[in-house]
Amino acid sequence: MELIEYPDQEMMAIDLANILAGELNGALMNHDTASLAVPGGTTPGPIFDTLCAADLEWDRVYVMLTDERWVPESSPRSNTALLRQRLLVERAAAAHLVPLYAEAPRPEDRLEELAEGVRAQMPISVLLLGMGADMHTASLFPGADNLAAALDDEAPELMAMRAPGAPEPRVTLTARVLNDAMSKHVVITGADKRAALERAQHLRDPMQAPIHAVLAGATVHWAE
Repeated sequence: MELIEYPDQEMMAIDLANILAGELNGALMNHDTASLAVPGGTTPGPIFDTLCAADLEWDRVYVMLTDERWVPESSPRSNTALLRQRLLVERAAAAHLVPLYAEAPRPEDRLEELAEGVRAQMPISVLLLGMGADMHTASLFPGADNLAAALDDEAPELMAMRAPGAPEPRVTLTARVLNDAMSKHVVITGADKRAALERAQHLRDPMQAPIHAVLAGATVHWAE
Protein backbone atom coordinates (compact mmCIF):
# COMPACT_ATOMS: atom_id res chain seq x y z
CA MET A 1 0.00 0.00 0.00
CA GLU A 2 1.17 3.51 -0.86
CA LEU A 3 -0.18 6.56 0.99
CA ILE A 4 -0.31 9.98 -0.68
CA GLU A 5 -1.15 12.99 1.51
CA TYR A 6 -2.56 16.20 0.06
CA PRO A 7 -2.65 19.68 1.59
CA ASP A 8 -6.42 19.97 1.01
CA GLN A 9 -9.38 18.12 -0.45
CA GLU A 10 -9.67 20.35 -3.51
CA MET A 11 -6.13 19.61 -4.64
CA MET A 12 -6.66 15.91 -3.96
CA ALA A 13 -9.82 15.84 -6.08
CA ILE A 14 -8.10 17.50 -9.03
CA ASP A 15 -4.92 15.44 -8.83
CA LEU A 16 -6.78 12.15 -8.35
CA ALA A 17 -9.15 12.88 -11.24
CA ASN A 18 -6.12 13.47 -13.46
CA ILE A 19 -4.53 10.21 -12.29
CA LEU A 20 -7.70 8.24 -13.03
CA ALA A 21 -8.06 9.87 -16.44
CA GLY A 22 -4.45 9.07 -17.29
CA GLU A 23 -4.87 5.43 -16.30
CA LEU A 24 -8.08 5.13 -18.31
CA ASN A 25 -6.34 6.62 -21.32
CA GLY A 26 -3.51 4.12 -20.90
CA ALA A 27 -6.00 1.26 -20.77
CA LEU A 28 -7.71 2.52 -23.94
CA MET A 29 -4.38 2.63 -25.75
CA ASN A 30 -3.98 -1.11 -25.18
CA HIS A 31 -7.57 -2.38 -25.26
CA ASP A 32 -10.77 -1.76 -27.20
CA THR A 33 -12.57 -0.68 -24.04
CA ALA A 34 -11.80 0.22 -20.43
CA SER A 35 -13.78 -0.10 -17.23
CA LEU A 36 -13.96 2.28 -14.28
CA ALA A 37 -15.48 1.31 -10.91
CA VAL A 38 -16.19 4.09 -8.41
CA PRO A 39 -17.86 4.51 -5.00
CA GLY A 40 -20.96 6.47 -4.16
CA GLY A 41 -21.32 8.77 -1.19
CA THR A 42 -20.17 12.36 -0.79
CA THR A 43 -16.36 12.00 -0.89
CA PRO A 44 -15.93 11.20 -4.62
CA GLY A 45 -18.28 13.94 -5.86
CA PRO A 46 -15.57 16.61 -6.34
CA ILE A 47 -13.40 14.02 -8.14
CA PHE A 48 -16.26 13.27 -10.52
CA ASP A 49 -16.72 17.00 -11.18
CA THR A 50 -13.22 17.16 -12.67
CA LEU A 51 -13.03 13.68 -14.19
CA CYS A 52 -16.21 14.14 -16.24
CA ALA A 53 -14.46 16.79 -18.35
CA ALA A 54 -11.37 14.69 -19.11
CA ASP A 55 -10.44 14.42 -22.78
CA LEU A 56 -10.99 10.67 -23.22
CA GLU A 57 -12.77 8.44 -25.68
CA TRP A 58 -15.55 8.03 -23.16
CA ASP A 59 -17.70 6.04 -25.58
CA ARG A 60 -15.20 3.20 -25.02
CA VAL A 61 -15.43 3.41 -21.22
CA TYR A 62 -17.79 1.32 -19.06
CA VAL A 63 -18.55 2.81 -15.64
CA MET A 64 -19.91 0.89 -12.68
CA LEU A 65 -20.35 1.45 -8.98
CA THR A 66 -18.42 -0.57 -6.43
CA ASP A 67 -21.72 -1.03 -4.60
CA GLU A 68 -25.30 0.17 -4.66
CA ARG A 69 -28.18 0.46 -2.25
CA TRP A 70 -31.20 -1.52 -3.41
CA VAL A 71 -33.26 1.59 -4.17
CA PRO A 72 -34.47 3.09 -7.49
CA GLU A 73 -32.78 6.11 -9.01
CA SER A 74 -35.66 8.26 -7.81
CA SER A 75 -34.47 7.71 -4.23
CA PRO A 76 -32.15 10.31 -2.68
CA ARG A 77 -30.07 7.35 -1.45
CA SER A 78 -29.33 6.08 -4.96
CA ASN A 79 -25.64 6.05 -5.84
CA THR A 80 -26.59 5.57 -9.49
CA ALA A 81 -28.40 8.91 -9.41
CA LEU A 82 -25.22 10.52 -8.05
CA LEU A 83 -23.24 9.08 -10.97
CA ARG A 84 -25.69 10.46 -13.49
CA GLN A 85 -25.59 13.89 -11.88
CA ARG A 86 -21.84 14.31 -11.35
CA LEU A 87 -19.83 11.82 -13.43
CA LEU A 88 -21.87 10.82 -16.49
CA VAL A 89 -22.11 14.41 -17.71
CA GLU A 90 -20.08 16.67 -20.03
CA ARG A 91 -17.62 14.53 -22.02
CA ALA A 92 -18.25 11.53 -19.77
CA ALA A 93 -21.92 11.47 -20.81
CA ALA A 94 -20.77 9.22 -23.66
CA ALA A 95 -19.64 6.48 -21.23
CA HIS A 96 -21.69 3.32 -20.71
CA LEU A 97 -23.23 2.62 -17.30
CA VAL A 98 -23.05 -0.95 -15.99
CA PRO A 99 -26.03 -1.12 -13.61
CA LEU A 100 -25.98 -2.59 -10.12
CA TYR A 101 -29.72 -2.11 -9.59
CA ALA A 102 -32.76 -3.48 -11.37
CA GLU A 103 -36.38 -3.20 -10.36
CA ALA A 104 -37.24 -6.07 -8.03
CA PRO A 105 -38.22 -6.48 -4.37
CA ARG A 106 -34.90 -8.13 -3.45
CA PRO A 107 -31.41 -7.96 -4.97
CA GLU A 108 -31.30 -11.76 -5.15
CA ASP A 109 -34.10 -11.63 -7.74
CA ARG A 110 -31.84 -9.90 -10.31
CA LEU A 111 -28.34 -10.62 -9.06
CA GLU A 112 -27.18 -13.01 -11.78
CA GLU A 113 -28.46 -10.71 -14.51
CA LEU A 114 -26.55 -7.77 -13.03
CA ALA A 115 -23.45 -9.92 -12.51
CA GLU A 116 -23.32 -10.66 -16.25
CA GLY A 117 -22.78 -6.97 -16.95
CA VAL A 118 -19.95 -6.80 -14.42
CA ARG A 119 -18.39 -10.01 -15.71
CA ALA A 120 -18.21 -8.59 -19.23
CA GLN A 121 -15.99 -5.73 -18.02
CA MET A 122 -13.54 -7.71 -15.89
CA PRO A 123 -10.86 -7.22 -14.94
CA ILE A 124 -11.68 -3.65 -13.95
CA SER A 125 -9.21 -1.28 -15.58
CA VAL A 126 -9.29 1.45 -12.93
CA LEU A 127 -10.82 1.10 -9.47
CA LEU A 128 -11.58 3.86 -6.98
CA LEU A 129 -12.76 2.82 -3.52
CA GLY A 130 -13.97 4.74 -0.52
CA MET A 131 -13.77 3.71 3.12
CA GLY A 132 -15.99 4.38 6.12
CA ALA A 133 -14.89 5.16 9.66
CA ASP A 134 -16.01 1.60 10.50
CA MET A 135 -13.35 0.34 8.03
CA HIS A 136 -15.88 -0.88 5.45
CA THR A 137 -15.32 -0.49 1.72
CA ALA A 138 -17.87 -0.93 -1.06
CA SER A 139 -20.65 -2.72 0.89
CA LEU A 140 -18.23 -5.02 2.68
CA PHE A 141 -19.34 -4.06 6.19
CA PRO A 142 -18.10 -5.51 9.47
CA GLY A 143 -20.90 -7.75 10.75
CA ALA A 144 -22.68 -7.99 7.39
CA ASP A 145 -24.56 -11.20 6.70
CA ASN A 146 -22.54 -12.32 3.66
CA LEU A 147 -19.18 -10.75 4.49
CA ALA A 148 -17.20 -13.99 4.82
CA ALA A 149 -18.55 -15.25 1.48
CA ALA A 150 -17.80 -11.92 -0.23
CA LEU A 151 -14.20 -12.04 1.02
CA ASP A 152 -13.66 -15.57 -0.27
CA ASP A 153 -11.32 -16.07 -3.22
CA GLU A 154 -14.06 -18.07 -4.99
CA ALA A 155 -16.80 -15.47 -4.48
CA PRO A 156 -19.06 -14.55 -7.39
CA GLU A 157 -18.75 -11.12 -8.98
CA LEU A 158 -21.69 -9.60 -7.11
CA MET A 159 -23.30 -10.37 -3.78
CA ALA A 160 -26.28 -9.05 -1.88
CA MET A 161 -25.34 -7.65 1.51
CA ARG A 162 -27.34 -6.71 4.58
CA ALA A 163 -25.57 -5.03 7.46
CA PRO A 164 -26.48 -3.75 10.92
CA GLY A 165 -27.52 -0.12 10.67
CA ALA A 166 -27.98 -0.18 6.88
CA PRO A 167 -31.62 0.73 6.17
CA GLU A 168 -31.83 -1.24 2.92
CA PRO A 169 -30.16 -4.25 1.28
CA ARG A 170 -27.15 -3.56 -0.91
CA VAL A 171 -25.33 -5.09 -3.83
CA THR A 172 -21.54 -5.08 -3.81
CA LEU A 173 -18.59 -6.12 -5.90
CA THR A 174 -16.76 -8.83 -3.99
CA ALA A 175 -13.18 -8.64 -2.75
CA ARG A 176 -12.01 -10.92 -5.55
CA VAL A 177 -13.29 -8.52 -8.21
CA LEU A 178 -11.86 -5.50 -6.42
CA ASN A 179 -8.43 -7.11 -6.05
CA ASP A 180 -8.34 -8.20 -9.69
CA ALA A 181 -8.50 -4.57 -10.82
CA MET A 182 -5.54 -3.44 -12.91
CA SER A 183 -5.19 -0.29 -10.81
CA LYS A 184 -6.54 0.30 -7.29
CA HIS A 185 -7.06 3.60 -5.48
CA VAL A 186 -8.69 4.40 -2.15
CA VAL A 187 -9.81 7.94 -1.31
CA ILE A 188 -10.40 9.05 2.29
CA THR A 189 -10.80 12.38 4.05
CA GLY A 190 -10.58 13.54 7.64
CA ALA A 191 -8.74 12.50 10.76
CA ASP A 192 -11.29 9.85 11.70
CA LYS A 193 -10.83 7.90 8.48
CA ARG A 194 -7.06 8.26 8.64
CA ALA A 195 -7.22 6.73 12.12
CA ALA A 196 -9.53 3.99 10.81
CA LEU A 197 -7.02 3.17 8.07
CA GLU A 198 -4.24 2.84 10.62
CA ARG A 199 -6.49 0.68 12.80
CA ALA A 200 -7.27 -1.59 9.84
CA GLN A 201 -3.55 -2.03 9.13
CA HIS A 202 -3.00 -2.95 12.76
CA LEU A 203 -5.92 -5.39 12.96
CA ARG A 204 -5.03 -7.14 9.68
CA ASP A 205 -8.37 -8.99 9.89
CA PRO A 206 -10.78 -8.41 6.97
CA MET A 207 -13.72 -9.67 9.02
CA GLN A 208 -13.17 -6.79 11.46
CA ALA A 209 -11.67 -4.37 8.95
CA PRO A 210 -12.88 -5.26 5.43
CA ILE A 211 -10.76 -2.51 3.84
CA HIS A 212 -7.70 -4.58 4.74
CA ALA A 213 -8.75 -7.17 2.17
CA VAL A 214 -8.08 -4.74 -0.70
CA LEU A 215 -5.14 -2.64 0.52
CA ALA A 216 -2.35 -4.73 -1.04
CA GLY A 217 -1.13 -2.92 -4.13
CA ALA A 218 -3.51 0.02 -3.60
CA THR A 219 -2.69 3.71 -3.51
CA VAL A 220 -4.48 5.54 -0.70
CA HIS A 221 -5.17 9.24 -1.20
CA TRP A 222 -5.84 11.29 1.93
CA ALA A 223 -6.62 14.91 2.78
CA GLU A 224 -7.81 16.40 6.07
